[in-house]
Amino acid sequence: MLRKTLHISTSPHINSGKSTEQIMKNVVWALLPVVFFSIYSFGLNALLVIATATFASVLTEHVLCKLSKKKTTVGDYSAVITGLLLGLTLPPSFPLWMAFIGGIIGIALGKYIFGGLGYNVFNPALVARAVLQAAFPVAITTWHPAFLTDRFSTVASSVFTWPFMEPKFDVISGATPLSAFKFDGVTTSTVELALGQISGSAGETSAVIIILGGLYLIARNMMNWRIPAAVLLSAFVLSGALFLINSEIYPSPWFMLFSGGLMLGAVFMATDMVSSPITPLGLWVYGGIIGILTIVIRVWGGLSEGVMYSILLANAISPHIDSVIKNRVYGTKRKMKAA
Repeated sequence: MLRKTLHISTSPHINSGKSTEQIMKNVVWALLPVVFFSIYSFGLNALLVIATATFASVLTEHVLCKLSKKKTTVGDYSAVITGLLLGLTLPPSFPLWMAFIGGIIGIALGKYIFGGLGYNVFNPALVARAVLQAAFPVAITTWHPAFLTDRFSTVASSVFTWPFMEPKFDVISGATPLSAFKFDGVTTSTVELALGQISGSAGETSAVIIILGGLYLIARNMMNWRIPAAVLLSAFVLSGALFLINSEIYPSPWFMLFSGGLMLGAVFMATDMVSSPITPLGLWVYGGIIGILTIVIRVWGGLSEGVMYSILLANAISPHIDSVIKNRVYGTKRKMKAA
């Protein structure tokens, strides 16, 4: 006799049908064009740095799962995303042993210590980037030129620096567009910025490719469009207001949008579903904070870039944003009078 069992569980009872693995896999696909363009721009240097950061992230996740006697979670692609994003935030000539340490930190300190996927408070890749910047300030701010003729046949000696040894850099570019503006008052062409024809971190690639990746995820309903829209809109408005006040001191808002890691951060880092708010209004507030803080740090701070710290600070207050901005319960009034 066939028996039917009624399963009773907590909500939600209806879901989109998309698993975590499917979403993460699509994020990897959206990131791959950015990675490929980075390799095209910087050659073998970028390939080795990104591959090392990704390998270290995946290996660390697997080892920690085994040590905790849990089923390995490397198959959900979250560690791959952490490694790819970390590699894209590093200079192409960054020593591999430092990139490997960054992968370990991103997973162990930025993710696993909080309980793994779904529990991390901060974006793991940015946690690793922040630690690396504090530990290796010279190496992480030494830039390699893009589009060198021998970029696919030679590798910078600094890449293969022995662990715990001081790297020696063969070829050093003058400055990134942001540092050139910050310290020399020189701005870069918007077209060059948008197409990625510049030096900088491996992820300071074509903004057009990054946007296309974001649009792909938005079209698949795997990214909330409000966050990147809020980040870019707030950054544009504030930098545009400063430009109107004094165009001789402050750069154009288009320069601010396309320079540095703002585009990569807005599309692929600030949108981390775990460390961002869940309410629609909260997403706008969260993204606005990131965009405004980025411009404030770039203009008045001691650093030429501010995306990393802006996102980490917004991650820290994300739970408070959700607690303050709550959706109205259906059937109730917007403001409840005190009894």
